[in-house]
Parts: sequence; structure tokens; C-alpha cells
Amino acid sequence: MKNISIGFIGLGNVGEKLAKNLISKDIELNIYDKNKKTYLKFKNKNVKICLNLEELAIKSKIIITCLPSPKTINNVIKLIQPHIKKSHIWIEMSTTDRAEMIKLSKLFINKGANVLEAPITGGEHRAKSGNISILTAGNKKIFKKTFPILSKMGHKILYCGKIGNASTLKIITNYLASLNLLGIGEALAVAKKNKIDLGLAYNAIKISSGNSFVNETETQVILSGSYDVGFTMDLANKDINLFNKLALQHKIPVDLAKILNNKIKIGMKILGSRSFSTSIVKLIERKSKIKMRAKNFPKKLIDNYQKQEGIEVT
Repeated sequence: MKNISIGFIGLGNVGEKLAKNLISKDIELNIYDKNKKTYLKFKNKNVKICLNLEELAIKSKIIITCLPSPKTINNVIKLIQPHIKKSHIWIEMSTTDRAEMIKLSKLFINKGANVLEAPITGGEHRAKSGNISILTAGNKKIFKKTFPILSKMGHKILYCGKIGNASTLKIITNYLASLNLLGIGEALAVAKKNKIDLGLAYNAIKISSGNSFVNETETQVILSGSYDVGFTMDLANKDINLFNKLALQHKIPVDLAKILNNKIKIGMKILGSRSFSTSIVKLIERKSKIKMRAKNFPKKLIDNYQKQEGIEVT
């Protein structure tokens, strides 16, 4: 898609990085965020800063949202909806509520416009490099049409079928990541109390059947002491609540999810809702009277790979 106008709404930790990967001579990029300080990150960049959401909707054929909560998404979509025409495509890249996604998509579809659900997964560092994974759902023709745009922001791109599927799968994967994080915290505490160097423990887990994406990434910033994953406790809490909601709708027993939900609520109360999600292991550190630290681990995660070509995972 050449000479296309794209509007990007939501320039937070991840949104800013996704938007920057869209900057090119073939794209007219319009941006908006209620926090005007985010525009400083786009200084001297080839972008158009919009004064309001209405301006962005009028000037953009494709509208991308990357926002922190279902409520925020709802507010934004209802503000731009009067300006939506048949030529518009909405690409929703947030982690949101499945039912809300389906409901809001109908506001666009009823006006003849198109919608693609496209939540991202893989961490802030991969959003920056353009190698993040994208789960998509909606009309397959729209998926194919927007694939070149998705490819600028991500590497592995999976088509998941009808709208609602991608949000459901994103919530499931975030639940598993948080559950794994808590397990890693307990495992590292056991290693520490048994006088095993935690750098050694990290490497042992990395080559074992107990390894995971969370271990290879988030464990590193725990061991460095920064905990910096660019993802906060309140967002993790939102995702677990959405997971529990999906389970409750079908009366599925989710005992581990309830435990995790309780731990995160305690973490927010003690450590603050805007503390990094990885800080949940600090609760284990405090009770165990230890510090989970090891030498030569990074304070911030960096994707060491160059931007890889976007591919459709089948």
C-alpha cells in the first residue's frame, strides 16, 4: 500500500514504538495522544500531529489504536465514529475485552467501513525493533490488504479468524505469561535459598524443559534489579480480570487464575499500580528475606535482531 494516510492513536510505551516503525516516505502518518508530552519523541520526524481525534479521523484512511484499557478504546471510538466513512479501516492493536471489541467493530461495519483486530505480543523491546508478533482477526481480505502495514510493525503475524478471536487469544497468552512470571519468582527463591548462583539458575532453566519466553526476557531484568519490562501492574491486573471474565462466562474452574489475581492485587496495594509487572516477585523476595540478583544482566531488554520481514504464520 503506497501513499496511504494512517492515523495512530495512543503513543504510550508500545504505541510510540509501533508508530515510529510506520514512518516512511510512502505513508502520511497522523498521530494523536492526550498526553502531549509524547509528541517530543517524534520531534523532527515525518509525522503530522493532530489537534484532536476528529482531525485524525478525517485525515486518515487507516486508523490504528493502541490504548491501555477497554474504557479508553470505547471513548475514542465513539468520538471518531461520526467521521467514519466506507473507505476507513480500523486496526485495533490494544489488549481489550472480547465483547467490547465485537460491539465497537459493529459501529464501523454498520457504516460500511472495515475492522481488523490486531493485538500485539512479545514485549516493548520487540515493538521497538519491529519484530513483535501480531494476532489478527476479521475479514481475510482486509488482513491481506493491510498486511504490508502490519509487516512494518511486526515479524510473525497470525490470522485467527473472526473478530473476537484475536482478543481472546491475547488475553490467554498474557495470562500464561503472568502465571509463568510468578512461578519463576518462586523458583528463583528456592534456588537462592539453596545457595545456587541465580545466573547459573537462569542458564539451567534456559536449557531445560522449564524454559519459557518469560524466563529468557523478564528474568533478566529481575536479576539486574531494574524490573523494567515497560509493562505495569495495573495492566497485568486488567488482563487477568479479562481472563477470569472469559472463564466465568463458560463456568470454567480457573483456580490458578484466582490465585494470580489475588497476588497482583496485593502487589498493587503494596508496590503501587504503576510498578512494573515483574515487581510481583518482590513480594516473594520480602517474605523470603532475599534479593534475586546476579551479575551481567541488562537493566533494559534489547532485541538484538535487525528488523525481520513480516511473515504470515500458518
